[in-house]
Amino acid sequence: MFRHGMRRIIVVGGGIAGLAAAYRLGRARRRGLPIEEVLFEASDRLGGVIQTDRPGGCVIEAGPDSLLREKPEATALAGELGLGDALIGSNDSGRRTYILHRGRLRPLPDGMVLMVPTRLAPALGSRLIPWSSKWRIVREWLGAGAAGDGRAAEDDSVSSFVTRHFGDGLLENIVEPLLAGVYGGDSAQLSARSVLPRFQQMEMEHGSLIRAVKATRRTTAASGNPEPIFATLREGLGSLVAALVREIEPGRVECGLPAARVERADAGGGIPKYRVALEDGSSREADSVILALPAWASAALLTTLDPELSQHLAAIPYRSALLVALVYPAAVRARLPQGFGFLVPRTEGRRLLACTFVHQKFDHRAPADRALLRCFLGGADDAQVLAAGDEDLLHVVREELAAILDIRDEPLFARVYRWPRSMAQYIVGHHRRLEAIRERLKHLPRIHLAGNAYSGIGISDAIRTGEAAAREATAGLVPEGIEVR
Repeated sequence: MFRHGMRRIIVVGGGIAGLAAAYRLGRARRRGLPIEEVLFEASDRLGGVIQTDRPGGCVIEAGPDSLLREKPEATALAGELGLGDALIGSNDSGRRTYILHRGRLRPLPDGMVLMVPTRLAPALGSRLIPWSSKWRIVREWLGAGAAGDGRAAEDDSVSSFVTRHFGDGLLENIVEPLLAGVYGGDSAQLSARSVLPRFQQMEMEHGSLIRAVKATRRTTAASGNPEPIFATLREGLGSLVAALVREIEPGRVECGLPAARVERADAGGGIPKYRVALEDGSSREADSVILALPAWASAALLTTLDPELSQHLAAIPYRSALLVALVYPAAVRARLPQGFGFLVPRTEGRRLLACTFVHQKFDHRAPADRALLRCFLGGADDAQVLAAGDEDLLHVVREELAAILDIRDEPLFARVYRWPRSMAQYIVGHHRRLEAIRERLKHLPRIHLAGNAYSGIGISDAIRTGEAAAREATAGLVPEGIEVR
């Protein structure tokens, strides 16, 4: 497989991080870099949690459905792959999010930037925000900052951070349901430093989050008309995966071959060489290994090579995700409230975490006579939901949609997607764990990590880590004029 005299690089994991790494390595090789690369994927498909289905003229995302424009790596890669014209923005003119509150859908107050209200009147008039939190909002609006010293410890939980500024009511009714759709985790455990780094920095610099966010928004407004917050690809995010796969040469990707372990392939001393043992009993030797896997999967591969590093990786917790997509006839579409969907606080006692009205968030997701809904279940309080059968899940979802939206129609069709142990949890102390991981990697030259467990959970974050791993794996080889990017 590998030629003599070339640096041999193995990428383990065929999600978006691994594909981005393999794509960058292939481009560098074709431009003259002396490397040989191969990617191994355990399953029979590439793309990880990115999967697009197209039944009945609909575009259904089985995993993530959009890219954040403020993080440019994904949109830049799409443009480089010739998909720039296929990028479409969210319909922000109709962007409205509802929160289920005491059994009724209430709109999120205009001007909310996650937990931070930037418009006073809508916040004070909202039934989602109790008077105790409204008083704190007024206090911050006047520049007083958070209660107490207004500064976080080295790290703090999201719940402590939010309540210090705005109280329990805003945390329970707004922030927790917003974060549940992203992390599926517990705000009392999630790290403010790692999950809300921008807001923590604002607190340190300004004290008042409201004043800091308003200043940032004024700067953005002065730069011209803002782009939509979200973007996607007209034919679904699966087309990004397909474009990457087309660029990776045949024979450099092997699916259905799980890796069993990574071990030393030399007698020690100097820069080590590695051996990736595969579950079929074969093995491949490499000079560099990129592990583009969930942290728990990388931990399993490194147990023998570096037990301490393996323990640090295994300590990063994960949550599972479950998504139910339903397609309804035009009558349902006409009855839905205008907006992107709704979120459900845990205090409502529902199993639904959120529901997105996909056809209203993005164009081209469903025919004009169809309504496409994506419903999310699971999270910290309902981990056992993955064990339920499809029919039971559909029954639960339809009952809750009937209670919340008065939808009693039979769906035209439905799909259930399960993603076990897919959502990395950045709990309090996450930055310290990353420091320990980086320290152990110093003892393993040319072992590189990529994926959503470290410095961001979005698609752009995964792409960034995959591209960075490709650069690190080729360090010292790059001739003048060649850049691994």
